[in-house]
Amino acid sequence: MSKAVGAERFSTDIAPPGCLWAGARRAGVPHARVVAVHTREARALPGVVAVLTGADVPGANLQGIVHKDQPVLVTDTVRHAGDAVALVLAESREALAGALSLIRTELVPLPGVFDPEQALAPGAPLVHSGREGGNLLAHALVEKGDAPSAFAGCDVVVEGRFETPMQEHAFLEPPNGTARMTRDGGIEMTASTQAPFRDRFEIGHALGLNPMRVRVRAPYLGGGFGGKDGATVQCLLALAALHGGGRWVKMCWSRGETFLAGYKRHAARVRVRLGASRQGTLQALDCAMLFDSGPYAHLAVEIMALAMEHAGGPYLIPHTRIEGSCAYTNNPVGGAFRGFGVAQASFAVERAMDSLAQRLGMDPAELRLKNALRPGDLNCAGVPMESPAGAAECLEAVMAHPAWKERDAWKAQAPACKRRGVGIAASFNAMGYGRGLPDAAAAKLELTKGGTFRVFNSVPDMGQGNAAAFALMAAEALNQETAAIEVVQPDTRLCLPAGSSSASRTTYTFGNALLKACGAMREKLKARAALFLLADEPDRLAIRPGAVVDEATGRSVSLSQIGSMLQRDDRICIDQFVMPVVENPPDTGKEFRLGFPHRMYSHGACVCAVEADELTGQVELVRCVTAVECGRVFDSLGVERQVQGAAAQGAGFALLEDLHVEEGLIRADGLDRYLIPTALDLPPLECVSVEGDEPTGPHGLKGMGEVGVHGPAPAVAQALEDAVGLVARRLPVNPQEVLEAMGGEKP
Repeated sequence: MSKAVGAERFSTDIAPPGCLWAGARRAGVPHARVVAVHTREARALPGVVAVLTGADVPGANLQGIVHKDQPVLVTDTVRHAGDAVALVLAESREALAGALSLIRTELVPLPGVFDPEQALAPGAPLVHSGREGGNLLAHALVEKGDAPSAFAGCDVVVEGRFETPMQEHAFLEPPNGTARMTRDGGIEMTASTQAPFRDRFEIGHALGLNPMRVRVRAPYLGGGFGGKDGATVQCLLALAALHGGGRWVKMCWSRGETFLAGYKRHAARVRVRLGASRQGTLQALDCAMLFDSGPYAHLAVEIMALAMEHAGGPYLIPHTRIEGSCAYTNNPVGGAFRGFGVAQASFAVERAMDSLAQRLGMDPAELRLKNALRPGDLNCAGVPMESPAGAAECLEAVMAHPAWKERDAWKAQAPACKRRGVGIAASFNAMGYGRGLPDAAAAKLELTKGGTFRVFNSVPDMGQGNAAAFALMAAEALNQETAAIEVVQPDTRLCLPAGSSSASRTTYTFGNALLKACGAMREKLKARAALFLLADEPDRLAIRPGAVVDEATGRSVSLSQIGSMLQRDDRICIDQFVMPVVENPPDTGKEFRLGFPHRMYSHGACVCAVEADELTGQVELVRCVTAVECGRVFDSLGVERQVQGAAAQGAGFALLEDLHVEEGLIRADGLDRYLIPTALDLPPLECVSVEGDEPTGPHGLKGMGEVGVHGPAPAVAQALEDAVGLVARRLPVNPQEVLEAMGGEKP
């Protein structure tokens, strides 16, 4: 409710009185050697407190979640236009802007590389000189069976090359935070971040600080979608705080700076070769994926790993060979984005399924249903699908929906100058970090003196509603009204360690830890209440809203009485949970140290209906129906909202969102030029929940924050092929391509 009425304070709302302002001067060129950064004029400007360059950065001056290769402030080489070359602290925003404009840089342009394939060619300009492997960041192979031989036995083989673009997160709240140096030399910070506990170590490594002396608070985020899973302002802000004399320092990126320096969904090129029997049974897959990492590794290797794990879609394919590479370029930095590589893989494999259905003369939905993974089947990485595996159920749900069943009649009723088409797609998405990186959370639950409960949440809520889910879980587990549950947002001093708010893991992992803590609290409440009630059998006591009751005697004691009696240590219960992993991993993907493979998956299927204008080529998404299987549904409204948000991002990925990156520079660098779907661009986004029951999940649920994003792009592409004959192999589809397809010309 506090968010709905505008009372909730986000990080960007926090501006302590008398705080300093910090900002970064960006390079503005994609590749250059740094000769000098002239700061004298900026330092002399009234109101300027400090101007810092790379020479002022203590510690390693390198950040990165897994692979630390991104400088906080560049020293010798600019590798993309968003690199920070200087940091300014000033008394006001006006002084900050003035100082940033006075910083002069001497940069010698270097030849850049802006295409991942060209980056891997012999003689290509090197993004990181002297690096073994040149611009090849990583290469890996995932195999099952014998794909090369299996193709010889296929009756039908289709091939295609597909491209997906970078995508901007476009969250409402920009990267921002406040920080100050404490009297004991530590750092305290409030930031819009998805990973406050990991931030401490990121800051500590980059700046040579003791991470345990860094305190990070994470209020509700105004969106993240992966774009705040990694350092944005954190290291710059901590560096500024070291020079702020103990005063608070605030940093808030503009929208333009967010486009320039923020992470993007990786652009990808995927070649797919898919073979099947004459009856439509899939036999073999050969796939090669290439990701554009930009100039720094960030999470490119881990994203590539997840993409490869999903390259075969939610289908049973006996023989697979999936090769992956990611390359350094001087383009914007690739990073986590809802779907984490699966969105790129899903588009490619689903388009290949469309092509196969056409060659076989089969209904595309029936082809998918025939090959959908069932419990016990091995996915394309050789991991057995555990129960529930709901790809088939999701397909059946959307196939039964009027949007699919009545598509022929709907298409026949197209108005003048319009052509209509309907498409279908299926998807799945792994949960959690995967094998090799403990996916853990610890929960702390406190009974207050007033008899209410306080949940110390360790994983940020970036809008997905996990904080509300935790309140509901605790209320149900403790048999209390939700008004009796307070959720404290993440604070590394008050809350217990947990992983990031990402990877569809949040509610599953912390929820499990919280329910275990609630169980311990129930036992404690009964035991302590027994002292009041003189009950020598605490198990006979029952917890009711606001009280513990002895049904045998009719006597009760209020929770406030118990809370006021106990010392604080005795009012707290703590427990933890670690997500289970694949017990017998397949003998493949050995290049991946972290995050491969996964044990649990959510599933989805999507039907999209489009209307193409014969005069303008504009495409209207008229219907979008998404079915999801995410275990047992704990909060139906929460599931529906997640699916709607994901589907909207998937629709933007399909039809609108294009950064126009040229020579490493983003041409659509603001929301006036980078178009995302608005309410006027979208139909009602329908959600169908297919009930499952994950035995290891809290209340049987699984994660589902990402699976809904994968369907719209391939479903829209198939719908356009149905409507105008356009065989879309790259995204986003633009009106010119649609017009050319209707004119019979090759796009």
